Amino acid sequence: MSRILRATAFAGVLTLALSGCGGVGGGGDAGGGTATTGALSTMGFGFSDEIATTRVDAFKRDHPDVDLKVTEGAFDEQQFLSAVASGNPPDLVYMDRKMIGTYARRGSIQPLTDCVEKQSIDLEQYRPAAREQVTLDGTVYGIPEFSTVRVVYLNEGLLKKAGLTADQVNLADWAALPGLNAKLASVSGNRLSRIGIDPKIPEFLPMWAKANGVDMLSADGRTARLDDPRVIEALTTGVNLIEQQGGWGTFKSFRDTFDFFGAQNPLSKNQIVAWPMEEWFLNQAAKNSPDAELVVKPFVDRQGRPLTQSAGQAWVITKGAKNPDAACAFVKQMTATDTWLAAAKARADARKSTGQPFTGIYTANAVADKKIFEELHQPTGNKRFDDAVATIRSVQDAAFAMPASPAGAEFDKAYYDAVNRVLAGQAQPAQALRRAQQEATAALDKAVK
Repeated sequence: MSRILRATAFAGVLTLALSGCGGVGGGGDAGGGTATTGALSTMGFGFSDEIATTRVDAFKRDHPDVDLKVTEGAFDEQQFLSAVASGNPPDLVYMDRKMIGTYARRGSIQPLTDCVEKQSIDLEQYRPAAREQVTLDGTVYGIPEFSTVRVVYLNEGLLKKAGLTADQVNLADWAALPGLNAKLASVSGNRLSRIGIDPKIPEFLPMWAKANGVDMLSADGRTARLDDPRVIEALTTGVNLIEQQGGWGTFKSFRDTFDFFGAQNPLSKNQIVAWPMEEWFLNQAAKNSPDAELVVKPFVDRQGRPLTQSAGQAWVITKGAKNPDAACAFVKQMTATDTWLAAAKARADARKSTGQPFTGIYTANAVADKKIFEELHQPTGNKRFDDAVATIRSVQDAAFAMPASPAGAEFDKAYYDAVNRVLAGQAQPAQALRRAQQEATAALDKAVK
């Protein structure tokens, strides 16, 4: 499981051996409502920027009798397990949506049925992919926050040097990808100085598989399809692109030097030409590399149709939470339309004060996003970024997400381990995925039973 933690910066591998169930009561709403009081504690969240601080400040303003303690830092699985086992867990946990099914099945988080009803939380405002990902067996266990989608970033300056245009980068034509990769990458012996195409595996394997016409996990989260020939083909395609660029050791070592959050990012340093990535990088590029020759296109399936995968975090209320009423009020306000709009305004004002473009924020609340882009967002004046924003918005509603699963953590581990075995040269794709299918199926069967 540690390999999953290393491979995905925003996801933890969640495992529990606890059982139980429960509901969550509701107190006040985002505008005040019934008074909520007492201590309220969180885990897995931090004040990383004005988007976070503005929303937390709104809650503090409207609920002055709540003593909110935000324990900053990334979600820590072992710390959470210990807290639950001791009977002293935080009230709220901010976690990856795709792992909620595992925690729900094992009883460490509470159903939000009562919370949704008593706080009058409108679940229809949240994007379908995000909503489905926090729902197991028809019961909601989390309230989704951001909604990240994946698009393709292109360094047009490097494409021009290779004699190509952005339109000639066709990720639908898998047979042509090795030839395109050879034109774009810079490899000399065992030295890689520029990545041509980064397939982003194992993280994005579900999206490549979907592009090839198959879901790696059934819609009900109970049947693995890891040994499907179309998944094998998707993995083979991605691995071959990496092998072309010196192999996994060389490729990963070079990629690990990238700073996607700074001015010396791989786009500005011409270290990569084409790669799928979450939409948040556009915000970083606008902040740190506003003059970069960036083009953003949709990821596509093999028929050339736009395709994207949704992911993100959600708030859950723990079993044993001491203040579920305040917790429910908090999750409602943190994801409410007006709160998001205030946070987006804070971001826009901050960018304006430094002369940087505001490229919007992308949440799981579709109503909030509509207001943000209709009432607040303005064209940046930079056609590259304005076109990129339009591309991201165009794929949001068509996104798919990995379904809620009672063994989501084990499923992820099975396919991550399979991909890592292939990248390490320890197995061929078909062999590795057949083993992963057996492991995932055993975990799913055990969780269901």
